[in-house]
Amino acid sequence: MSFINSLNDLLWSYVITVVLVGAAVYFTIRSKGVQFRFIGDGIRIIMGRDKSPHRPLNGAKKRISSFKAFSVSLASRVGTGNLAGVASAMFVGGPGAVFWMWAMALLGGATSFVESTLAQLYKKRGKDSFYGGPAYYMETGLGKRWMGTLFSVFMILSFGLAQTMLQAQTIISSLHDSFSVNPLAIGLFLGVLLLVIVVGGVHRISNVVAYMVPFMALGYIFIALYVMIGHVAQLPEMFGMIFRNAFGMEQLGGGMVGVAIQQGVKRGLFSNEAGEGSAPNAAAIADTSHPVKQGIVQALGVFVDTLLICSCTAFIILLSGQLGCGEDGIILTSRSLEAVLGPGGRIFLTAAIFLFAFSTVIGNYYYGETNVRFILGRISGKAERAGITIYRLASFAIIVGAVFITLSTAWALVDLSMGLVTLTNVCAIILLGGKAFALLSDYSAQRKEGIKDPVFNKYDFKAEDPSRLEGWE
Repeated sequence: MSFINSLNDLLWSYVITVVLVGAAVYFTIRSKGVQFRFIGDGIRIIMGRDKSPHRPLNGAKKRISSFKAFSVSLASRVGTGNLAGVASAMFVGGPGAVFWMWAMALLGGATSFVESTLAQLYKKRGKDSFYGGPAYYMETGLGKRWMGTLFSVFMILSFGLAQTMLQAQTIISSLHDSFSVNPLAIGLFLGVLLLVIVVGGVHRISNVVAYMVPFMALGYIFIALYVMIGHVAQLPEMFGMIFRNAFGMEQLGGGMVGVAIQQGVKRGLFSNEAGEGSAPNAAAIADTSHPVKQGIVQALGVFVDTLLICSCTAFIILLSGQLGCGEDGIILTSRSLEAVLGPGGRIFLTAAIFLFAFSTVIGNYYYGETNVRFILGRISGKAERAGITIYRLASFAIIVGAVFITLSTAWALVDLSMGLVTLTNVCAIILLGGKAFALLSDYSAQRKEGIKDPVFNKYDFKAEDPSRLEGWE
């Protein structure tokens, strides 16, 4: 594990942080702050007020709305990163890491916009739903199937396996510590529950998370608001501490600023996934009238995840006064909730961990399945079905096997696989970014003309050959 940890330090200190921040700044400037300009449109689309006409897919009666696609991506985003990841970032980098999480989210919204818009542009038509993601825009948009295959392998290893292991391990540890439930029994239950949900395909997955995500997110936000109201006099000092620490004003050495930035970017990415190439897999399934709409929705998802959910955890920890207790990760979050809510805080956290982490397991499973299909779909339908069956069994085994994995090992594997998948995706979206901006210009022009719900016409889109846009009529 020492080799993996050293490689992680090298990747995150000198490569991924620079690439991610650089790409986010570039996309923000090039798009003129799309993640801020169209917040109103994003909310309207999520609320179901997008009234543009939709044609049934191959005669299918069901369609996956922008809200359901948003829920699938948010299910993956909102997980242990919001509970344990934020705590770990603050434990290592201090309160200043929270500021850099915010900064990365504000800029990263543009990155999420680009990757999700591209996923919509190059989506494919399935039997009863659309599908797509980075592997598909690498193959179709860049003409590099080898790159898409490499990305798919990294995605399966990262989301399908490593991150699923981490989420399951967190659930198992939490239930065992809180209620002394047998870890193996928990692992078997989680594995079976996942299989029951995923055998219903993307429609069942999107329906399940569409109910889970709003319930768990709103519940956690209300708890954080309750804590903030109860400690309202401490809020000015709390915000002052975050900003002072972000720039090293209270640190013994300037090196702590670099640690705060690195931790903020790393754990911020683990939580909101902007640029990682995961959310585009969910963005592609939405039935919408213009690719930009889902790009705007996914940019809003970054804000919801980091500026709302992650901030809730950070505020609870800082207001509880437990940051210096010597504990890290989920234990720090647990102690903080107990300090502000009493014994009930531990029970609430256990329930939150289960909902947050298991919804992420579901979302991560779908991301892995999409990329298994990409690798094997070209071979034959039989190979694809066999691959999906093997992947489902592997997911079950990974969840049960999480019983025997330590948290530090799981985090090390996640950081490494997350870094590799991110580098591959960011390279692709930088090369294809011009097409996302061309789509944004088309969308903006229609909005300026007074068209409330712009419609994409692939035959009027000069930046790409219409024959390559199979998901659009």
